[in-house]
Amino acid sequence: MLASRFLTKRLIPRPGFSPASVISARVRPIQTQNALGVACMATITQAITDDHRHIQDCYNEVVNSSDPDHQQRWGNQFTWELARHSVGEELILYPAFEWHMGTVGSQIAETDRKDHHQVKKMLKDFQSMSSSDPDYIPRIKELWCKLEDHIKDEEGYDLPALEEKLTPEHSESMAKSFGRTKHFVPSRSHPLAGEHPPFESVVGLLTAPIDRLTDLFRKFPEKGEEAKPSGPRIDIPPGSNVIHD
Repeated sequence: MLASRFLTKRLIPRPGFSPASVISARVRPIQTQNALGVACMATITQAITDDHRHIQDCYNEVVNSSDPDHQQRWGNQFTWELARHSVGEELILYPAFEWHMGTVGSQIAETDRKDHHQVKKMLKDFQSMSSSDPDYIPRIKELWCKLEDHIKDEEGYDLPALEEKLTPEHSESMAKSFGRTKHFVPSRSHPLAGEHPPFESVVGLLTAPIDRLTDLFRKFPEKGEEAKPSGPRIDIPPGSNVIHD
């Protein structure tokens, strides 16, 4: 029954689904409070979903603005967040699907990796564009359309199924690993690196320092500036706003 449900999940529309309805916690760092106000650590679902909402906030800043400078800054932030998030999932989340969910988990992981590869190719095209390009907004909208479908599947089916197999402690540990991993992965899209470790890990270690260096010469939102509506803290790349181009 479980295998059948997951093998067909992407063929069955779910009217009225909202990713925000799955997890509303917007946690940065990975900590929240229960109903009694007692601090508790987040699950891997909360960590992933928080990232999804944060990426969406960056996207909204781009498409809802008519200021090219604002669009460029938040477009760069969108790229920075999405590139790191994608590789973090591929190194931490997808192997967990395979390990804890058997054949069904392997099928879910491969489907999600294929989604990621398409998104990363689209992001690679977008990240090289300037906000002055007439295709800048249409390109990011096209990318978001693909990414949003992936997010719905991940939040609606994949993550809940994984959580059923994890203890709270293991889920918390995965959330911490996911957060740490994003500090060491590329901040730009590199589709040729693939989506499978360990090759992806090796490429990431080689390209991440180059990405960090070139980030110094890109515009990002000013430190302390947050996406609207208010959400989690913006992680501004260190040394941003050195050169405005």
